[in-house]
Amino acid sequence: MGLSVRSKFLDMPPFSAEQSERGILSFLRRVFVGNSPSQDERDTQHSATLLAAIVASSDDAIISKTLNGIITSWNAGAERLFGYTAAEAIGQPITLIIPVERHAEENDILRHIRLGQRVEHFETIRVAKDGRRIDVSLTISPVRDRQGRVIGASKVGRDISASKRAAEESARSSALLSQSRDELQRVNAELSEADRRKDEFLAVLAHELRNPLAPIRNAMQYLRLKAPADAAQQNARDIIDRQVKHLIRLVDDLLDISRISSGKISLQKERVSLALIVTNAIEASRPLIESENHQLTVTLPAEPVYLDADLTRLAQVLQNLLNNAARYTPPGGKIELRAEFDGQQLVIRVTDTGIGIPRDMLSHVFDMFTQVDRSIERSTGGLGIGLTLVQRLVELHGGNVEARSNGPDQGSEFIVRLPAFVHASESSSAVGHDEVAPATRLRILVVDDNVDAADTLAEMLRASGHDVHTEYDGTAAIRALRSNRADVVLLDIGLPKLNGYDTAREIRAIDPQNPVVLVAVTGWGQDEDRRRSRQAGFDHHLVKPLDPELLDRVLASVVRNAA
Repeated sequence: MGLSVRSKFLDMPPFSAEQSERGILSFLRRVFVGNSPSQDERDTQHSATLLAAIVASSDDAIISKTLNGIITSWNAGAERLFGYTAAEAIGQPITLIIPVERHAEENDILRHIRLGQRVEHFETIRVAKDGRRIDVSLTISPVRDRQGRVIGASKVGRDISASKRAAEESARSSALLSQSRDELQRVNAELSEADRRKDEFLAVLAHELRNPLAPIRNAMQYLRLKAPADAAQQNARDIIDRQVKHLIRLVDDLLDISRISSGKISLQKERVSLALIVTNAIEASRPLIESENHQLTVTLPAEPVYLDADLTRLAQVLQNLLNNAARYTPPGGKIELRAEFDGQQLVIRVTDTGIGIPRDMLSHVFDMFTQVDRSIERSTGGLGIGLTLVQRLVELHGGNVEARSNGPDQGSEFIVRLPAFVHASESSSAVGHDEVAPATRLRILVVDDNVDAADTLAEMLRASGHDVHTEYDGTAAIRALRSNRADVVLLDIGLPKLNGYDTAREIRAIDPQNPVVLVAVTGWGQDEDRRRSRQAGFDHHLVKPLDPELLDRVLASVVRNAA
C-alpha cells in the first residue's frame, strides 16, 4: 500500500484536544482499514494506532501545517506548551506562535520544505498564548502525497528553556569563574610582587642597619683589646656590646622570619647532641640572663640524646626561649630548662617565674608581631617575632611547640617536642667552634667606602698584632695589591667606582699562582648575596657588623692553611 501515514495524517479533519486520540484513531481506521481489512491492512492499522497514541501522549508539540503555513493538526503536547487548544489553533496561521520579529524564519523554513528538505534541531523562540517567550528546538519534515509531491509539513517542537537557562547559567558561571581566576592570578601576582618588595626592603633595611653597627662594634672590640683598667669604662664597653648584639639579633630575626615565610630557608642538618645545642644556646643567652640576675637551672637526660638537626637553628630556638624568659621575668627570677626523652620524642621545657600570659593570649603568642604586654614590650625591646621564629624553626625540624601559663604574674612554660634518639650512628660535633690557631701576624688589606667602618676595623686588627692597610674604593685596592702583596683582603661589596664583585675578579687576575684570601665584608647577607660572592671569587662571606670570634676563626684558617 503506497499511502504514507504522514501524508494521510495531514489530510485529517480538525479535532478537539479532548477528542484528539479518539479522532486520530477513527480517522486512521477510515484511511487504513475500510470495511473488510486484509492482514496487511490490519498490520497497518495496528501501526497507525500506535502512532496515534504516541502523538496524543507526547510531551513534545507535534504540529502539521500546509505549505501556506496554516495549522492542520495540534496535539496535547502543543496545547501544554503554547496554551492554545486544538480548536483555537487549527486553521490559524502558524505565525500565531511566532514572534513578529521572527516571521522571516517561517518563510525560510517553508522554502526548505517546498524543496523537500528536512530542517533538524533548529533552535528559535516561540510565543505562548499568555505572551511568554519559549526557547524551542524544532525538527520540521516535508509531508508528501501518494505521488511524492510535497503538500505540507510536520514539526516537532521541544521546550528547551530549562536547558537554555542551564547553558546560560553555566556560561555565566564559566565567565565568572574565568573572571575570578583572572582576578586571583592578578592578586597572586600582586602578592608575589609585594612579597618580593618586602624581601627586598628587609634586605636593604638589614644592610643599612648593619653599616652603622659595624664601626660601633669594631670600636668596641678595639677598646676591649686595649683592656683599660677603669671599671666604669669596662661597664660602658659591656653595655655597648650587649646593645649592639641586641640590634644584630633584631635584624637577623627579621631576615630569618622573611626567609622562612617565603620558603627560602634551608636547614643544614647533621647528627648533633642535645648537650651541644643547649650549651650553645646558654652561651648566647647567658649575658642577658646574668644582667637580670636570674637563676638558671638546666636538667638534661642522663643518657646522651642526639637529633638530626641544624645545630645553629635549634640553638637559636632555645636561645630565643631563654631570652624571652629573661626579658619577661622581673630581676632575680628563676628560669629552668629541662629536657626529657621517652625513647622516641625529646621534650624540652623552658619555664620562668615571669609576668605570665593571659589565657586568651595563649593561642596567639606565636602569631607574628604579637605582643602580650605592650608596656612591658616597650621597656624590654623586641619586635614580636621571636616566638614566631621559634615555631617555624621547630616545625621545620618535624616538631611542635606549645605555650602554657596560669595567667598574669604566674610565669610561663614553653614546651618543644622534637624527634630524637639515644645512639649516635656517626660522630657528632664535639665543640661549637673551630679551634683558633695561635696568633700570627698577617698582612691585611681593609677596603670599605665607609671610612669609620674601615678605620675602626683596621685599628681592631692592628690591636691584634696584624699589619693592616686601608683603602676606600675598589680601584685603589687593586693598585695597592699590585704594589704590596697581602695575605687577606677584607672587601666591602657596595663600593664606588668598582663594586666589590668586580674588584674581587680583578684581584684574582693579579697573581693566579699565589691567590690572596678574599673575604666579603658586607651588610648584604641573603643566600643570593652569598652565592654571588662565591661566583665572584670570594673565599668567605661575613656580614656586618663583624663578629670578632668569627673573624678570628677565618684569620686562623688562613694561618693554618699557610703553615
